[in-house]
This record gives sequence, structure tokens and C-alpha cells, in this order.
Amino acid sequence: MRLDPLSLPLSFEACDARADGGLRQIEIARDHVVLRRSVRGMKMAINIRVSDFLGVALRTIDGVPTVVLKHRDPSLSVPLAVDDESTAAGIAWLYWSETFALPQLDETRPIRPAPRRRRRNAIRARRPSILMRRRGGRDCAGMDVYRGEREIIARN
Repeated sequence: MRLDPLSLPLSFEACDARADGGLRQIEIARDHVVLRRSVRGMKMAINIRVSDFLGVALRTIDGVPTVVLKHRDPSLSVPLAVDDESTAAGIAWLYWSETFALPQLDETRPIRPAPRRRRRNAIRARRPSILMRRRGGRDCAGMDVYRGEREIIARN
């Protein structure tokens, strides 16, 4: 299977293990993808914007290079090209990436997860932030105290 990115919109069928009959219909346009399938007799159409996809991935499935439009949910990923030649798959990978303006994801190399971010202060969320912004009360020991004066100030 090899789809041409220059002849959009496209419509084709792909394998889907959870769908009835094992097939789903896919329609690809420049700005959206529509997945149509039937699960347990219930027909559904899922409309996904191209910007919601993570990128165009190059995978090797059973030793065959495959170009896939990758989504966070693996069941929404769309196969774009399956080719025995790795150079043809690489060229298709580049064309599809440029057509959708999505990054190229190489899944042939293992990806290590990012290290966990350290929280700055665990207790900070428990205290109101207004207390951290305000200045503390004035110290009474440093104030001047006037006693015994007989002067009254009044304004007209």
C-alpha cells in the first residue's frame, strides 16, 4: 500500500482489529482525517484535525518499513505507506511530513522517557500565596511613643 500525498483528499480501507469485519474506512484531507468503523453493530465516524496528530512516524512492523500518521491514542493512528524498500518508505515519510507540516518521528530507535521533574516546594501548595507577598507586621519596639504632650492638632 502506498498513498500519494499530492493527490489529497484520499479514501481507503485499513485493518482494524476491534472493528466489525476487521476493516475501517479512512478519508484523509489536508486539514482533517475521518475514521469510519463499526464496533458491535454501532457505526461511528471520528473526525480528527491533522494538527491533533503527534507527527508522521516511520516504523518497522514485521521487518517492513511503514509510514504512520501517529496519534496519542494508538487506535486512531493511520497507516500511510507500507513498502518493502526502505528508501521508498523514507521518501514517503518526508513527503507526508511536509504535506501535513508535522514533525518526523523515528520509532526505529528506542526512546527513553524524560526524567521526572522535581517539585520546588511541597508545602507551598498548602499555604495561601497572599501570605508570601505581604510584609509582616511592624515591630512595636521600634515605634516612637509620645507622652505628656499637651498639643492638640485640628484642621479647619
